[in-house]
Order: sequence, then structure tokens, then C-alpha cells
Amino acid sequence: MFGFFKNKEKKAVICSPLKGKLIAIQKVNDPTFAEEILGKGFAIVPATGRVVAPVDGLINLVFETKHAISMTSKEGAEILIHVGLDTVNLRGEHFQTFVTAEQSVKKGDLLLEFDMEAIKNAGYDITTPVVICNPDQFVGINIIEEKDVDMNEEVMQLIVS
Repeated sequence: MFGFFKNKEKKAVICSPLKGKLIAIQKVNDPTFAEEILGKGFAIVPATGRVVAPVDGLINLVFETKHAISMTSKEGAEILIHVGLDTVNLRGEHFQTFVTAEQSVKKGDLLLEFDMEAIKNAGYDITTPVVICNPDQFVGINIIEEKDVDMNEEVMQLIVS
């Protein structure tokens, strides 16, 4: 799956921030994500309501509505984790955050929790896009095929140089 990389290439590894089914970003039922307007990435259909840091890095922004977090990896990847589609409309209900802006985190640190059933019962899709907002900063981006993934499992590699 990643065997075609040359050893001399510098790579940044992005892990899954959720446990669930990894799907192509193009399958997300929201054109902003599916058409890669915000950047390149993947989505997870969550199996649990926990989101962890996919990399070591710095939290840039915790949205006031608690449905999304932006962070930067040590390699400079700007990562947006957006729990659900149109969940901004819940105004923070069913979400709890555990980090704040400008906080350093390690891969696997708990970022937020959400009540999947309550969000689905409120009529929202819980599919969670994970987007690299600055893909042009990397020589290449490779994402594994669709499959079930665990938190902290490697799902993407960014080729730095």
C-alpha cells in the first residue's frame, strides 16, 4: 500500500483520529468536502464518539460549536477534523472538547467526544471529514484504500520532499 515510496523521501504520517470506516472524501454528502474545496483528505464514518489527535502538533482552533478542530502537525500540515455534516447547527450540543487553542498535543491525545446517537437522532450525518487544508505544501499525498480503521492507525502519508 505504501511500498512505492522511495527511502530518501521525507514523509509525514497522518493517523486516523477516529475508529470507524474510512471512505474517500469524494463520497461525503457535502460538496464543500467532496469537491475538495477545503483541501484533500478522507472521511471516517465513526464507530465511536471519540476523536484523538492524528499527529503530534499544535491546536490552532477549537470551534465555538465544538464540532470541529483545526491543528498543525510538526511537519506543517494544517489539519481540519470536522465531526459530522452541518453539525455546526447543533451549537455545541452533544459535543465535549478536551483541548484549547495553542495547546500542544501528542498523537492519540483525546481532542473531543460526541454523542453519536443524539446527533443522528437530531437528523445529522456523523460522517467526519479529515482534511489537509494546505495540500500544495506537499509533494504528494497518499491515502489508504477504504476499510475499517482504528484510532491511531496510519491512513495517510504526506510526502514532504
